[in-house]
Amino acid sequence: MELCDRSPSYVRAIAPYLPGKPIAELAREMHLAEEDIVKLASNENPLGASPRALAAIENVLMEVARYPDGNGFLLKSALVEKYGVALNQIILGNGSNDLLELAARAFLAPGTSAVYSQYAFAVYPLATQAAGARGIETPAHEYGHDLKAMLEAISADTRVIFIANPNNPTGTLLGGVELAHFLDQVPDTVLVVLDEAYTEYLPESQRSNSIAWLQKHPNLLITRTFSKAYGLAGLRVGFALGRPELVDILNRVRQPFNVNSLAQAAAVAAMKDEAFLEECVEINRSGMEQITSGLARMGLSYIPSAGNFVAVKVGNAAAINHSLLKQGVIVRPTANYGMPEYLRVSVGLKTENARFLQALEHSLAAPN
Repeated sequence: MELCDRSPSYVRAIAPYLPGKPIAELAREMHLAEEDIVKLASNENPLGASPRALAAIENVLMEVARYPDGNGFLLKSALVEKYGVALNQIILGNGSNDLLELAARAFLAPGTSAVYSQYAFAVYPLATQAAGARGIETPAHEYGHDLKAMLEAISADTRVIFIANPNNPTGTLLGGVELAHFLDQVPDTVLVVLDEAYTEYLPESQRSNSIAWLQKHPNLLITRTFSKAYGLAGLRVGFALGRPELVDILNRVRQPFNVNSLAQAAAVAAMKDEAFLEECVEINRSGMEQITSGLARMGLSYIPSAGNFVAVKVGNAAAINHSLLKQGVIVRPTANYGMPEYLRVSVGLKTENARFLQALEHSLAAPN
């Protein structure tokens, strides 16, 4: 028997997560200049990071020879001030993906199961499979989570339910009332991971008061990230909120020093730059309107999105995607989500959005 054959079968069966194509890679493949390429594939903030966050990084650069604060005291203290939770209700992660995997490692094992929706974030089945657990995918309702179906899917061996709100890659949003009702019905023995990576893009009228639910539900874990609206994707920093006893369990499987010094300093500064965040949200709002208006003008259907991206139905998505790449425009195919006719495009700057729409129109007009 070969060495790799001794790896558990459920690990060998994993299809690794495929990130959005990097600009440098496309430049090499298509012989394009990097500065001529527009990347709208990974739901990144087109304005980048807050100037205050960049200044904070510079201030700690000389400390990179030292290990970071493994407990993240300053960042946790800033989160306490912003969200009104206690220090022991917070766990930091190397991006929110890290926290999703921590939840899976802490609560899933062979002989257990996790529930997630069709068309939900790809990391949920990956984290489930990596733990050797059984994944239960429930049918979506209009490309979003069907909470009734998810409740009915809970079995005796279910330990975790993953919910993304807004959902990636479809952008669908669950209302606070229906989510609260759902939580009331989930057994306390099942962990509900509420992934709110895009919550900062929501207007106040659409935001759920999810943090208040922590007082009532000891089985609720809320994950958030600084990768999206805060523009710190390259630093990998996220956090989760839960009951102290839940956070304690997750800390037992967390890697020491999992959030680096630059990320912690930048995240603290980014939270304090509320004006920059408001500008990012406004850019996203106007950019979403620009893109969806252009799609409607071309007669294309799309899934209404509450995030910083939109999934558009283009038919032969593989061919359209290849045509866009040749024009130096990177978007995200969604065939791996079971949506082979769709492409997901992130909202960019006005000029980037216009470039995408122009390239898409050209691709649709060109023979396949």
